[in-house]
Amino acid sequence: MTKARAKPSEPAPPRIACFFSTSGHSGVDRLAANLIPALARRGYRVDLLKVRQHGPELREVPSGVEVVDLGSRHTLACLPAVVRYLRRRRPLVMLSDKDRVNRLALFARWLAHTPTRSVVRTGSTVSVNLASRGAFARWVERHSIGWLYRLADQVLVPSGGAAEDMAAYTGLDRGRIRAVPSPIVPASLFTAELPRPDHPWFEVPERPLILSVGELCTRKDFETLLRAFARVRAERPCRLMILGRGSARERLLGLARTLGVADDFALPGFVPQPYAYMAHADLLAFSSRWEGLPFVPVEALAVGTPVVSTDCPSGPREILKEGRIGPLVPIGDDAALAAAIVATLDNPPAKALLQDAARAYEIEAATDAYLDAMRLPREVAYD
Repeated sequence: MTKARAKPSEPAPPRIACFFSTSGHSGVDRLAANLIPALARRGYRVDLLKVRQHGPELREVPSGVEVVDLGSRHTLACLPAVVRYLRRRRPLVMLSDKDRVNRLALFARWLAHTPTRSVVRTGSTVSVNLASRGAFARWVERHSIGWLYRLADQVLVPSGGAAEDMAAYTGLDRGRIRAVPSPIVPASLFTAELPRPDHPWFEVPERPLILSVGELCTRKDFETLLRAFARVRAERPCRLMILGRGSARERLLGLARTLGVADDFALPGFVPQPYAYMAHADLLAFSSRWEGLPFVPVEALAVGTPVVSTDCPSGPREILKEGRIGPLVPIGDDAALAAAIVATLDNPPAKALLQDAARAYEIEAATDAYLDAMRLPREVAYD
């Protein structure tokens, strides 16, 4: 592990600013909850620049981390506070995420005239994420990425597919974009003995259980998964459980009744840490239409559960090693998804192979990658 020891004349400890403004339950929230404490464990002082009534919310604020209130509920109104912060505390790096926050971070650094390095991150596949926006909104975000991100010292995305998409869609030089694995799973998860969840289907696992996890929304396309499940259940006894909440709940329940599989379909709701459900399921089915890099397949692999996924942009292809450790099927193709589920239930990959694929997303390994991308030592120590 690369290590730097401070000289007596240097201020201690070096400072990293993390500027996020989130919904409170997004992938960025989970990234922040894992990355910020990990950076503090490496010896850095970490400031979380906080827009009021926005995430991320840390369950506990660890030693070495300070939450900095920017004084407004509106992200754009926080510009003067971010400029003052940069001039006063002069962090080595400011890491920001999401285009609106990234634009503000870049403008704030320009106004502050400080040597702080700006590292901006986008967690989505840009072209697909913007496809449903209005023409003007697409034009603004596309061009802000293509032109303003040139001012950043580094642009981060969670997968190679997202990097290629950003370069092609916005015109930003591909050499400025770096794919960095997200810090998703703790090291302890690879060896944990997880108890059976408190649900009757796990008490006597008499039928194979297919599990999926995610917001009940259009992007996750659980309708295709339900249709695929109906095909599988026509061939053999099995069950499908989807953990999550969202606007599509009633629509999914109605579709299950229409397909005649309601008795073997369950929507238990949102589960904050679904690791035990994953560990005791026979298979994780992932049916998204688009992602940046999804966390759920990585978590399933980390506990040794086989994964079947759509080949959506982007992430699953990289996570599943081009399909070598889990089938990749076309988006929206329930027949192909059903065939992949059957094949994987009949011949699941070895647990060790699955877990090895998830190790790049272990929190400390991914923190190493983030520090490398920010051009910082992986650990700092002070006498």
